[in-house]
Amino acid sequence: MLSRLTRPRALAVCALPVVGLLATAVFAPLPFSVAQPGMTANVLGENKGSEVITISGAPVRETRGQLRMTTIEATSPDTRVSLPDVVDSWFRTDQAVMPRDSVYPGGGDVREIERHNEEQMKQSQDAATEAALDYLGLDDKDVRVALKLADVGGPSAGLLFSLGIIDKLDGDGTGGDLTGGRVIAGTGTIDAAGKVGAVGGVALKTQAARRDGATVFLVPEAECGDARAELPKGLRLIPVKTLKGTVAALEALETGKGSVPRC
Repeated sequence: MLSRLTRPRALAVCALPVVGLLATAVFAPLPFSVAQPGMTANVLGENKGSEVITISGAPVRETRGQLRMTTIEATSPDTRVSLPDVVDSWFRTDQAVMPRDSVYPGGGDVREIERHNEEQMKQSQDAATEAALDYLGLDDKDVRVALKLADVGGPSAGLLFSLGIIDKLDGDGTGGDLTGGRVIAGTGTIDAAGKVGAVGGVALKTQAARRDGATVFLVPEAECGDARAELPKGLRLIPVKTLKGTVAALEALETGKGSVPRC
């Protein structure tokens, strides 16, 4: 014998699976990472007690100013990010939700990702050195460059490494500093030919840069829009595409001669 459910009870029974699905969706892990502004480091100076750039085989200049590479800090690849975390970060300017694959390309476990980032950093350092020495017309057989940046992986410091090498060896080419004594920050990959590439997370990196005293930020041209989105007051953006163009922009900024690109 079957008994009929009253309408309220029937609605309640039907709603249970929906409630269960919603609860699962809310608390299920999502393929995202939550990122925020990270540390910055002056490549012309020391980081954690060691010189970031060490050069032998050529005279090295005393430099003023700073060239600060920038980072983001993201939740680890094994951290569970749920819908409430995403919603909370969506309404904050000091956090961003990013696809986990864009933060940790290649996937794998934590150790595999660390190895991948270390390899990318090494390749970036080699390319940055080659690009800088080629720009200066120097042979890497005569000039030896060692780059050391503790606890940072990935390729996004390449541009700043190249600029740091150039500033230490040649400055602005007339005896002055490439920085003009300013605190200049930036981001961007670089290849051996001196081409600057996009990196991601630039809106957070501009916040880190301004927090640490920068007044100028070098951004890959393709990411101007992202950099403008949450641009801190008092920070000037300079879009860049090549190492040669970046040096020219910094020289124009210092001398007032020539044009300085704008986003």
